[in-house]
Amino acid sequence: MALNNTYEARLVQQETAVGAGLQILLLALLGTAIGMGPAGWLTGLAFAVATWAVLSRALHRTRPRSFGPANRVTLGRATLVGGVTALVADSFESSPPVTLFVGLTAVALILDGVDGQVARRTGTSTPLGARFDMEVDAFLILVLSVYLSMSLGPWVLLIGTMRYAFVAAARALPWLNAALPPSMARKTVAALQGVFLLLAASNLLPYPATFGIVAVALVLLIWSFGRDILWLWRTYRSQKAAVTQMLELELVPEREPVAS
Repeated sequence: MALNNTYEARLVQQETAVGAGLQILLLALLGTAIGMGPAGWLTGLAFAVATWAVLSRALHRTRPRSFGPANRVTLGRATLVGGVTALVADSFESSPPVTLFVGLTAVALILDGVDGQVARRTGTSTPLGARFDMEVDAFLILVLSVYLSMSLGPWVLLIGTMRYAFVAAARALPWLNAALPPSMARKTVAALQGVFLLLAASNLLPYPATFGIVAVALVLLIWSFGRDILWLWRTYRSQKAAVTQMLELELVPEREPVAS
């Protein structure tokens, strides 16, 4: 049995290596197609290595029996995000072909709705898969924010960094780590971020419209985060008040019965 478990773990780890290989292959194709410079190559390779290392460590810690079909879809999406990241890094030296940039990003966004469905239909939903999916989403939004900030201004970076700022704040304020209730509004706002940023990056709209749609995306994101933070704060305060009341009741001595 131990030998079989080792064999299965080795197969799971091999899938992450295959993902890194596909990432390098995509970079080679992009390099051939557009003559990608050193910045794009180095950034793309760094993304491939980092994804492989982090995912391998997570798999080693959780030790799943198989990688799972949903995670394969997410890994494919991560490969596309790595290509988008390389193109954005290369855009500091030369503008990438808009069609290629939009095409890779659009497929990555479409697949975002596929991996979750695959996980539910195959019964392979796991905390690792959900976290993997969320991290790929967050990084794509960050990369798109960096790309748009070059034309719209640094304020766009607030969209891409807001989630990471929330995670950093949660280290100092543990009450932010509490589980949030499911919310269709939160999911909708998160999905619209990618759609709005992709539309803004496509150069299909005039500058005022592009500026406006990104501003709307930022306002929606601030509203969504603010709503969740307020819920977490109220929940924390109510739980703290309940604990305080319980302690006070335990400290109050029982009164002796009054003699008649």
